[in-house]
Amino acid sequence: MIIDAILQALSPYILLITLTGVSLGIIWGALPGLSTTMAMALLIGLSASMEQNTALSFMLGVYTGSVFGGAISAVMINIPGTPDAVPTMIEGHALARKGEGGKALGMAIGASFIGNWVGILLLVGFIPLVLSFALNFRSWEMFLLAMIGITVSGSMSAGSMPLKGWIAGWIGLLVAFVGIDPIHGVSRFTFGSLELQDGVNYVAVLIGLFGLAEVLRVLPQKNHYKIPKEVGRVLPPFRLLMKYTPTAVRSGVIGTLIGAIPGAGANVASFLSYDIAKRRAKPDEKAKWGKGSYEAIVSAEVANNANIGGSMLPLLSLGIPGNAAAAALLGALALKNVVVGPTIEIDHPGLIYYIYAALIVANLLMYVAAIALIKPCVKLFSLPRGVLLPMIIPICVIGAYSVRLSMFDVWIMFGAGFAGFVLHYFRFPTAPIVLGVILGPLADENLRRSMLVFDNKSYGYIATQYIGTFLLIALIAIIAEGVLRAFRNRVTA
Repeated sequence: MIIDAILQALSPYILLITLTGVSLGIIWGALPGLSTTMAMALLIGLSASMEQNTALSFMLGVYTGSVFGGAISAVMINIPGTPDAVPTMIEGHALARKGEGGKALGMAIGASFIGNWVGILLLVGFIPLVLSFALNFRSWEMFLLAMIGITVSGSMSAGSMPLKGWIAGWIGLLVAFVGIDPIHGVSRFTFGSLELQDGVNYVAVLIGLFGLAEVLRVLPQKNHYKIPKEVGRVLPPFRLLMKYTPTAVRSGVIGTLIGAIPGAGANVASFLSYDIAKRRAKPDEKAKWGKGSYEAIVSAEVANNANIGGSMLPLLSLGIPGNAAAAALLGALALKNVVVGPTIEIDHPGLIYYIYAALIVANLLMYVAAIALIKPCVKLFSLPRGVLLPMIIPICVIGAYSVRLSMFDVWIMFGAGFAGFVLHYFRFPTAPIVLGVILGPLADENLRRSMLVFDNKSYGYIATQYIGTFLLIALIAIIAEGVLRAFRNRVTA
């Protein structure tokens, strides 16, 4: 079955679509101020008219390409294209100032390639185990899983103020509750609007929060970066890369594990791996940290690319995206009526194998496209930000409209965009909102169903649902840890 999936992913048309996705992802990630999630959110509209496997290959290509793309502007102009490229910026630009920018980018390409392989291999190795365990999950367990995903996302993305992250998650849940109740068919929060009877389109919310809001936030910022005249040779120096094999393996495992935690994201993976690599570096290498260390670039780039495979693990096995970019991929799958979760192999035989194949092909094409696109991407940096960013607004409108051909979704997108801008101003994270909107129907329907199952049952019966009890304890522990962390930060402030 895996052979059939690989052959399908290698068909000329799918290869062309994947290469297009990878190229768009690299270019998007390379542009200062944009992000992987923004690329995924805006380009999801292009996948709406594609066949299921074609759309998957395209979106995975965008995901793979955009994660690497952030390293280009980080190294060459000292502005990270994506948030997870900040450690690469610290080390890579220091090397670029020494005339080694091409070599630093070559190291980033090689490290990204290895990181993707580590993430894919760990995904393939662990997903059967997780799937077999997840088949024991029923309505009560699925509700708790959804709540854990939203709560962890809020805790991780809000830093020292987890309450703001949880509030953001609850906002997402409230948005998800708009429309017809799936159990009893009752209208909720529609305020007499016929358009709201169908609920709020999560794609429009996604585009608004990570597209329009980002434009509104970044556009007023001043632009004072210097464009380099020469990039230099960018072929990956594999001999030098082999020197840092232990760092690459360790960073790949860290990136994959962090990716499997809902809400953690590639930026957490890259910073954590960067910090651990510094602590374990040899004294002569540690002295280069912050001044241009190739080992530091390897640690950051391997981790944030391995994060892709990690984020796919809870997405495919439990239906909970590991980060906001994976949530966009979940949205693309939902457009094709694909419900991911414990029964994915039963409901969609062979789909997981195709995703493996599409990830492998996207990684191979990323390696080739990265080398080819670095110099053209640097030329793009010469575009004034005042010209570049307003061009994104029509893409936001087209992306929101194309999913359901509805102008109402366009207004939802604008509303979500302005709301995202205001929330960012007050330091509320937006990733939990997206997870709340996407996981809200899952949480709502399963809670209602489990209440019907537990009706007239004793608390002792509920306690015998051992997996659910463990998940409930885990949820309480996550909330308690967040409350204690917020209290400690307030005391020390």
